[in-house]
Amino acid sequence: MNEFYYIARLRIKRREDKGNDYFGRGVADLLHGVDQFSSLNLAARHMGMAYSKAWRIVRQAEAALGIQLLHRMRKNGSTLTAEGRKMLEAYEEAEQAAWAAADAVMERYYGGTGNEQDQGGTAPKQGNAGDGL
Repeated sequence: MNEFYYIARLRIKRREDKGNDYFGRGVADLLHGVDQFSSLNLAARHMGMAYSKAWRIVRQAEAALGIQLLHRMRKNGSTLTAEGRKMLEAYEEAEQAAWAAADAVMERYYGGTGNEQDQGGTAPKQGNAGDGL
């Protein structure tokens, strides 16, 4: 019998802009890191990402979404804004719902999700930095 697993990615984008992702696992992971370390620099380093790339990703997401995701406190690091936290929480809730729906479909059609061995089909606790903005 074939064993299947799935890989799902959730990205938030504007309906009228078909080419750009604005908020995905990479931005979510950066925001989690800022929340944990109170520093975008440390969050980026923890992910193995250059600080300049992390800033570019955050600035692009902020410009595209029209909201400020981080409070920048110069030498004292960064924290999430209320809007940044709201966006992160909404993204995470939607991502969990998408995974639950995909699990249900795989269970219905294939008798299991294939996720027991964590083959890429379970929602990652920490995604790869390159998985979406």
